Amino acid sequence: MKEPVRGTKCLPDRSFSGYTPQQTGSELMAKHEKLIFVDLETTGANPVVDRITEIGIVEVQGEQVSRWSTLVNPQVPIPPFIQNLTGISDAMVADAPLFDELAEELLERLKGGLFIAHNARFDYGFLRNAFKAAGHSLRAEVLCTVKLSRKLFPEEMKHNLDILVQRHQLQADGRHRALADADLLWQFWSKMQREIAPEIFSQALAQLLQRPATPTHLAPEVLDDIPDTPGIYLFYGENNALLYVGKSVHLRQRVLSHFNGDHRLFQDMRMSQQIHRLEWRETAGELGALLLEAQLIKDLQPIHNRALRRQRELCAWRLYPLLDGTSQPALVHASEVDFGAAEGLYGLFSSRKKAEASLREIAEAHELCLVLLGLEKGQPGKPCFAHQLRRCRGACCGKEAAVLHQARLEAALASLKLATWPYPGPVALVEKAADGAREEAHVVHNWCYLGSAAAEADVWSLLEQSPARPAFDADTYKILVRAMAKKHVKVRPLPRRPDQAAA
Repeated sequence: MKEPVRGTKCLPDRSFSGYTPQQTGSELMAKHEKLIFVDLETTGANPVVDRITEIGIVEVQGEQVSRWSTLVNPQVPIPPFIQNLTGISDAMVADAPLFDELAEELLERLKGGLFIAHNARFDYGFLRNAFKAAGHSLRAEVLCTVKLSRKLFPEEMKHNLDILVQRHQLQADGRHRALADADLLWQFWSKMQREIAPEIFSQALAQLLQRPATPTHLAPEVLDDIPDTPGIYLFYGENNALLYVGKSVHLRQRVLSHFNGDHRLFQDMRMSQQIHRLEWRETAGELGALLLEAQLIKDLQPIHNRALRRQRELCAWRLYPLLDGTSQPALVHASEVDFGAAEGLYGLFSSRKKAEASLREIAEAHELCLVLLGLEKGQPGKPCFAHQLRRCRGACCGKEAAVLHQARLEAALASLKLATWPYPGPVALVEKAADGAREEAHVVHNWCYLGSAAAEADVWSLLEQSPARPAFDADTYKILVRAMAKKHVKVRPLPRRPDQAAA
């Protein structure tokens, strides 16, 4: 049986002979027994479905620097492009230990140390999932060297490991192998200790390691499980009352921001005191998170969400023809007219008061007649009050042709015109995750969001279960218009029934 690459070596650091252990900072070393620089090689980017193939650790404790690495049998084939990238083949890991066999030894190595990695959530997430599957729990304070580089060099655009090697002239002994990459992180750390002013380095570490205050009623380990992916989160209070629904392309980062110790927002402080439970739902991307957030807030009415609650008086302007061939704006409500299918609507307003205020602003900006717009009363053929103040060009008293006033009105309203649904029926907006590991189809018809599906059968289920006239929502309409204008998602037209697809 071939012996896996695995072992421990205790050596003085060979990369930076001028480095002294005292430069690590007394406060940091007092809090952590050791610094642990970690890198993993894996079969893919998804910590839930992919597996670890190699672990590399550089451990720094006092004056001792030790290095340890091992191949890991992932029990699944390694994709060809991963084999080409890392040089780790199926044959190399065939006789390597399973992660279960390494779990206890690895936990002991990580115990009491500051876990340092590049894109640390990736490595930490993989290890947490692997330990969980092996019946163990990993909890460690984590520092990301990508974030550290951004803090120290905010003027630089890129901070991947290859860039750091070039920028700081690190000594790369191979790339995309776990121990070699972990050693590069140790080199980077050492060089920053030597070249960055101690107070600046300490401040950067303090900011990155500042842990949010966990809400009183939440178990601290719950926060460790939050993924740093797109999605939505829900905060629940006492008696399972829903407090808040939010969304982010970085779930973990956004949730933790609510619990910062300084509580810059009073709402965050008050809500933090009330939270008893939290949930999250991952999405393929930002569009799915935006749509799901808007839907849940409308449906569930969380206590602390106000901006996206359903607008019960949703209304818009529509031009109705008059006997003289012109037209006059009239207010129509979503409860009476299907805004998703209707044409010739202008603006979306939450109340008559706001709709009329908006039309008055347009009239003043374009010198339109408030009488002809139906906003004020006047006598036929007599100049309106605005005309006397030279704010109306006189369509009310014959000084401006009615057709010209009509043309200027339509031009002034053009920017408020609601986009007409551009498809003959429903569509699926197909959104893929950045790493390609997740794909969702957001089913939409007449600007109304019917739901998201990860499987083909679920798409048809959403269509079959949708009401004949889904409720039109102003926020969803705006989200969809922006997303479709940017063309960040693939649009797939759908028939109303699956049997129509075959036809």
